[in-house]
Amino acid sequence: MLITIFTPTYNRATFLLKLYKSLCYQSIKEFEWVIVDDGSTDNTKEVVAEIIKNNEAKNSFKINYIEKSNGGKHTAINRGVKEAKGELFLILDSDDSLPSYALETISEKYKEIENDNSFAGVCGLMAHHNGQQIGSGLPTEIIDTDAISLRFKYHVIGDLLEVFRTDVMREFPFPEIKGERFCPEQLVWFRIAQKYKLHCFNKIVYYRDYLEGGLTDKIIKIRMKSPIATTICYGEMLDLHIPIKSKIKAAINYWRFYFCIGDKSKIRKRINLLWVGLLPIGWAFHIKDRIRINKK
Repeated sequence: MLITIFTPTYNRATFLLKLYKSLCYQSIKEFEWVIVDDGSTDNTKEVVAEIIKNNEAKNSFKINYIEKSNGGKHTAINRGVKEAKGELFLILDSDDSLPSYALETISEKYKEIENDNSFAGVCGLMAHHNGQQIGSGLPTEIIDTDAISLRFKYHVIGDLLEVFRTDVMREFPFPEIKGERFCPEQLVWFRIAQKYKLHCFNKIVYYRDYLEGGLTDKIIKIRMKSPIATTICYGEMLDLHIPIKSKIKAAINYWRFYFCIGDKSKIRKRINLLWVGLLPIGWAFHIKDRIRINKK
């Protein structure tokens, strides 16, 4: 099996049928769909059961539904990676979908580098469901580079679809921190980037809209509730070869969420004292965040 399509879901039952239909329309069928239900309290289980029943009648792709207690998207990803049978691991959120040619394109691009172990996988573009491209796109049709260089050397902005080899995802699991339900994907993607590159192509292979109530809708509050993972992410950025302007922003954000950690003995990433001078700015952002949240 070439591709595991993985969907982490939490109280998104109303979106799953639309997502399923986008998979039925795929031009190739060499994939499985792994759904990890991260403790949903709606009718997700019943909706998926009906989807599986209809899918079996059509003798289509395999669906594997897994229930777990609520721990956050990153814990669901870790579980999905353990269960995956595919060579590639594609994260498809429950309120998103794929154009009909997506898996065929990903398969074709992957075959161009599948025998080169310096690659972690492939990477394509995203768009809104109305077809409007998200972000800048690539400066050329193909770029073979790591995720760090993609952002800071080639200045590519906007969400991208990174499809990693499953064994690479197993090599770099998301850290799971007790009491926290969020971990920035960038933390793991940048860790992977320090060892592997991606075969990036300038074509839309993923549809996404930013819905109210999703992660991107309330990201500051989410980061404040998971400050240890958040400070690990920003702290590790300070160790990368990236522009000084980006390091300054990372240091400010490190201090911004540092003050959300109640027990400072639990801090996992401490940064060089060189960056202490930016602490007051981080504190100011922290206070501003608190005021904004208290008003809502």
